[in-house]
Formats: sequence, structure tokens, C-alpha cells
Amino acid sequence: MAMITTVQQHILQEQREQKEASGTFSWLLSGITLATKMVEAKIRAGGLTGMYGAAGAENVQGEQQQKLDVYANEALLHCLGMRDSVAALVSEEDEEPVRINRDPDGGKYIIVFDPLDGSSNIDVNVNVGTIFSVLRRAPGELEASILRPGYQQVAAGYVVYGPSTVLVYTTGNGVHGFTLDNSIGAYVLSAERMRMPEQGTYYSVNEAHAAEWPGAYRAYVDRLRAGGLGREYSSRYIGSLVADFHRTLLKGGVFLYPPTTKQPKGKLRLLYEANPLAMIAEQAGGMATDGAGRVLDIVPEGIHQRTSFCVGSRVEMEALAEGVRA
Repeated sequence: MAMITTVQQHILQEQREQKEASGTFSWLLSGITLATKMVEAKIRAGGLTGMYGAAGAENVQGEQQQKLDVYANEALLHCLGMRDSVAALVSEEDEEPVRINRDPDGGKYIIVFDPLDGSSNIDVNVNVGTIFSVLRRAPGELEASILRPGYQQVAAGYVVYGPSTVLVYTTGNGVHGFTLDNSIGAYVLSAERMRMPEQGTYYSVNEAHAAEWPGAYRAYVDRLRAGGLGREYSSRYIGSLVADFHRTLLKGGVFLYPPTTKQPKGKLRLLYEANPLAMIAEQAGGMATDGAGRVLDIVPEGIHQRTSFCVGSRVEMEALAEGVRA
């Protein structure tokens, strides 16, 4: 019989190696994995259970909520709210942090998440995902623990719901991938110490907005198309951040979400989109910037702060930095 390693077993092993108290963090992450398995089941049966389509309301971002947006948010709030190690939950769908009703000196962790990234693609059966970040609560005001630069994340990860459901996470000790085995109801280790290729053959960006980009980004994409980095590049853009990032992690290349004239500060959210993916990228040997500097060094000013976001292989990212500085 082939031996398997579940994500909970893997986390416990990492804790032992890092000499941290075992159990607490594994119990916390089990809330995330349980919620994502609930979401995966709803997505898989969405067209049969009436879960596709708009929910009839807007979230705090002013975006039309989908029914599965609401379900995914409620699943994460429920599964994580039951964990006594959680001090607060911060969701894309909620204007304010959800403070867990317990002793203010209790609760070691804060979980920040995008419950269903790419939800506008749900109705056409395109990959969507869940992104999460874990912060350790510091003494003092809770908000100060939330509004911290991304390099202080304790863990980060995402789940991509596709032909298979894959969980990728890091605790700062490499990047590991797990595939959901529905026959046993567990995420099973399928890729250990994942590494992003030094250079890829794909670039990913919504070129419909090219006229609104700063000139340096247009010149950079033109350079890629012209083979200016020593190889031919193909364009790949799904429109679901998790799916585009997952391909970039596995195949290399670059994903760009530049600033535009309409959104000069960028569109993606720093805390629960850019920061977690930037941490994973760096742990896998890649790089992530906002065009001006390292994403993980940005000190957030609000929980829904937006940012431009560029992430990918070292060769492509160093070339981008040169072009933006020029």
C-alpha cells in the first residue's frame, strides 16, 4: 500500500522541525481545508443546485456578489470562527474585520482571505480559487496586527478549483502542493518544495487595458513579444488570479496587473491577494513587486487597500525592474 501524507500531517511535521508547539497551527489550517472542501463540493454541483448566478447584492468593493461568493465567505467564517486560536477574520466580502468573541488576550492568529477569487468566471465553468494569509496577533490594538507588511505573514496559501482541486501553501519553509483526493476526503501531498522556473515562456496580462498602462509596461510587453529575453513568449490570460498565478508558479514567466489611468494604485487587494501570492512566489524562488518595490515590504494603510501586482520568474522580473527604473 502506497503511503500518503495529508496536509495536516505535513503541517505537524513542519512544526516539529521548527520546534513550534504542535497541534494549534494544524487545527487552525484544518478549518481552512474543511471550508475549501465545502466550497469545492458546491462548485462541482453548482449548476445542479442553483448556486450559479448573482446573489443580488454588492460587496464592500462595489462588485456584484455571486451566490458562491456568499457561500464561500460563510463557509470560511463558520469553519474558522470555531477555532479558538483565531482572534479575527478579514474577508474581501466584509467591510470590517470579524472579531471573534473571546478574551482579547486569547487568539494567536488573524486570517485574511479572498473566499472566492475569480467568481465572475463561475457561470462559464472557468477555474476559480480561494486565497488566504495568516498573521500572528501582536500585543495591543487588533488593527495594528492586521495592517502589517507581508513579510510578517506566518503562512500563506491558495486553493485552485479546477480539473483537480489543489492546495498550495507555505509557512516560510518552502512551498508545498496538495491534491484533494475525494475518495478519502483529504488533501494529499503531491508536490514538495515547489520551485518556479528561472525563466518561462508565458506572459499573462489583460492586454485590453494596454492603452491605459504606463509606457514602461507597454514597452516591456512589446519586448517579450519580440523575443527580447532570448526566447519566444506566448500570451496566456485566464482572468482568475489564482489560476493565472498557479500556471506561473508551475511553468514560469510573468503575471502582470499594472496600474492604469483609471486605477493608478492598481486593482488587486494587497492583504488577501497580492501578499499571500508574493510570499509563495518568493519562497519558490520567484519575485513579486508593485512596480516600484517589493510587495512584501508595503505597509498597508487599510484592510481593502489596492495595489498593482507583478509576479513571476527571476529573469522576467529582473527585466521588468530594469524597464520600470529606466
